[in-house]
Amino acid sequence: MQSTDAADAVQEVFLAVSKNVSRFDHDGATATFRGWLWTITRNHVRLFHRKRKGREQAAGGTDANIALQQYSEILEQAGEPVGFDSRRSLVHRALEVVREDFNATTWQAFLRLALHGEAATDVAADLGMTPAAVRQAKYRVLCRLHDEVAQA
Repeated sequence: MQSTDAADAVQEVFLAVSKNVSRFDHDGATATFRGWLWTITRNHVRLFHRKRKGREQAAGGTDANIALQQYSEILEQAGEPVGFDSRRSLVHRALEVVREDFNATTWQAFLRLALHGEAATDVAADLGMTPAAVRQAKYRVLCRLHDEVAQA
Protein backbone atom coordinates (compact mmCIF):
# COMPACT_ATOMS: atom_id res chain seq x y z
CA MET A 1 0.00 0.00 0.00
CA GLN A 2 1.05 3.55 -0.56
CA SER A 3 1.35 5.70 2.56
CA THR A 4 -1.86 7.60 1.81
CA ASP A 5 -3.78 4.35 1.33
CA ALA A 6 -2.31 2.96 4.55
CA ALA A 7 -3.38 6.09 6.42
CA ASP A 8 -6.92 5.64 5.09
CA ALA A 9 -6.88 1.98 6.15
CA VAL A 10 -5.78 2.96 9.67
CA GLN A 11 -8.70 5.37 9.89
CA GLU A 12 -11.12 2.67 8.71
CA VAL A 13 -9.76 0.23 11.30
CA PHE A 14 -10.09 2.80 14.09
CA LEU A 15 -13.66 3.49 13.02
CA ALA A 16 -14.52 -0.22 13.00
CA VAL A 17 -12.93 -0.72 16.41
CA SER A 18 -14.78 2.22 17.93
CA LYS A 19 -18.11 0.98 16.56
CA ASN A 20 -17.61 -2.64 17.62
CA VAL A 21 -15.50 -2.53 20.79
CA SER A 22 -18.59 -3.27 22.90
CA ARG A 23 -19.00 -6.58 21.03
CA PHE A 24 -15.46 -7.74 21.78
CA ASP A 25 -15.61 -10.82 24.00
CA HIS A 26 -12.68 -10.40 26.36
CA ASP A 27 -13.86 -13.22 28.64
CA GLY A 28 -13.14 -15.96 26.13
CA ALA A 29 -10.27 -18.33 26.84
CA THR A 30 -8.50 -17.63 23.54
CA ALA A 31 -9.81 -14.13 22.85
CA THR A 32 -7.20 -11.40 22.86
CA PHE A 33 -7.64 -7.78 21.92
CA ARG A 34 -4.54 -8.02 19.75
CA GLY A 35 -6.00 -10.95 17.80
CA TRP A 36 -9.35 -9.19 17.40
CA LEU A 37 -7.61 -6.01 16.17
CA TRP A 38 -5.46 -8.07 13.80
CA THR A 39 -8.57 -9.68 12.27
CA ILE A 40 -10.23 -6.29 11.67
CA THR A 41 -7.05 -4.88 10.14
CA ARG A 42 -6.50 -7.89 7.89
CA ASN A 43 -10.11 -7.73 6.66
CA HIS A 44 -9.83 -4.04 5.82
CA VAL A 45 -6.58 -4.55 3.91
CA ARG A 46 -8.12 -7.46 1.98
CA LEU A 47 -11.17 -5.34 1.15
CA PHE A 48 -8.90 -2.53 -0.07
CA HIS A 49 -7.03 -4.86 -2.43
CA ARG A 50 -10.24 -6.50 -3.62
CA LYS A 51 -11.70 -3.11 -4.57
CA ARG A 52 -8.55 -2.12 -6.50
CA LYS A 53 -8.10 -5.44 -8.29
CA GLY A 54 -7.90 -4.93 -12.05
CA ARG A 55 -7.60 -1.14 -11.87
CA GLU A 56 -4.34 0.55 -12.74
CA GLN A 57 -3.11 3.53 -10.79
CA ALA A 58 -2.99 6.69 -12.87
CA ALA A 59 0.18 8.75 -12.97
CA GLY A 60 -0.21 12.42 -12.35
CA GLY A 61 -0.09 15.07 -9.68
CA THR A 62 3.17 16.55 -8.54
CA ASP A 63 5.38 13.93 -10.22
CA ALA A 64 3.84 14.55 -13.62
CA ASN A 65 4.10 18.31 -13.18
CA ILE A 66 7.78 18.06 -12.26
CA ALA A 67 8.45 15.81 -15.24
CA LEU A 68 6.64 18.27 -17.48
CA GLN A 69 8.82 21.13 -16.32
CA GLN A 70 12.08 19.16 -16.52
CA TYR A 71 11.66 17.77 -20.01
CA SER A 72 10.53 20.62 -22.22
CA GLU A 73 12.83 19.39 -24.98
CA ILE A 74 10.49 16.48 -25.69
CA LEU A 75 8.01 18.94 -27.17
CA GLU A 76 10.32 19.61 -30.06
CA GLN A 77 10.58 15.94 -31.06
CA ALA A 78 8.35 14.69 -33.87
CA GLY A 79 7.85 11.13 -32.66
CA GLU A 80 7.84 9.04 -29.55
CA PRO A 81 11.04 9.62 -27.58
CA VAL A 82 13.65 6.86 -27.73
CA GLY A 83 15.28 5.70 -24.50
CA PHE A 84 13.06 7.78 -22.21
CA ASP A 85 11.51 6.39 -19.08
CA SER A 86 7.76 5.87 -18.83
CA ARG A 87 7.16 9.18 -17.03
CA ARG A 88 8.77 11.13 -19.85
CA SER A 89 6.83 9.14 -22.37
CA LEU A 90 3.56 9.84 -20.55
CA VAL A 91 4.29 13.57 -20.50
CA HIS A 92 5.18 13.52 -24.19
CA ARG A 93 1.95 11.76 -25.14
CA ALA A 94 -0.16 14.04 -22.93
CA LEU A 95 1.40 17.15 -24.46
CA GLU A 96 0.77 15.87 -27.98
CA VAL A 97 -2.86 15.07 -27.15
CA VAL A 98 -3.70 18.43 -25.58
CA ARG A 99 -1.75 20.46 -28.13
CA GLU A 100 -4.63 20.04 -30.58
CA ASP A 101 -7.05 21.69 -28.13
CA PHE A 102 -5.37 25.09 -28.28
CA ASN A 103 -4.58 27.67 -30.92
CA ALA A 104 -0.98 28.45 -31.82
CA THR A 105 -0.79 31.65 -29.76
CA THR A 106 -2.10 30.00 -26.59
CA TRP A 107 0.29 27.08 -27.07
CA GLN A 108 3.29 29.39 -27.60
CA ALA A 109 2.36 31.40 -24.51
CA PHE A 110 2.22 28.16 -22.50
CA LEU A 111 5.53 26.86 -23.84
CA ARG A 112 7.42 30.06 -23.26
CA LEU A 113 5.99 30.81 -19.82
CA ALA A 114 5.69 27.34 -18.28
CA LEU A 115 8.49 25.41 -19.90
CA HIS A 116 11.06 27.97 -20.99
CA GLY A 117 10.64 30.23 -17.94
CA GLU A 118 10.30 33.47 -19.85
CA ALA A 119 8.67 36.47 -18.18
CA ALA A 120 4.96 36.98 -18.85
CA THR A 121 5.56 40.59 -19.93
CA ASP A 122 8.12 39.53 -22.56
CA VAL A 123 5.91 36.77 -23.91
CA ALA A 124 2.92 39.09 -23.97
CA ALA A 125 4.80 41.76 -25.92
CA ASP A 126 6.01 39.23 -28.52
CA LEU A 127 2.62 37.57 -28.98
CA GLY A 128 0.46 40.69 -28.83
CA MET A 129 -1.28 39.64 -25.62
CA THR A 130 -1.58 41.08 -22.15
CA PRO A 131 0.51 39.51 -19.37
CA ALA A 132 -2.74 38.39 -17.71
CA ALA A 133 -3.80 36.64 -20.93
CA VAL A 134 -0.43 34.86 -21.09
CA ARG A 135 -0.82 33.61 -17.52
CA GLN A 136 -4.40 32.54 -18.28
CA ALA A 137 -3.18 30.60 -21.33
CA LYS A 138 -0.63 28.79 -19.18
CA TYR A 139 -3.29 28.00 -16.60
CA ARG A 140 -5.74 26.65 -19.20
CA VAL A 141 -3.14 24.35 -20.77
CA LEU A 142 -1.93 23.09 -17.38
CA CYS A 143 -5.51 22.33 -16.32
CA ARG A 144 -6.08 20.40 -19.54
CA LEU A 145 -2.80 18.51 -19.08
CA HIS A 146 -3.74 17.63 -15.53
CA ASP A 147 -7.07 16.22 -16.73
CA GLU A 148 -5.38 14.23 -19.48
CA VAL A 149 -2.74 12.73 -17.19
CA ALA A 150 -5.37 11.87 -14.57
CA GLN A 151 -7.30 9.90 -17.22
CA ALA A 152 -4.20 7.97 -18.32
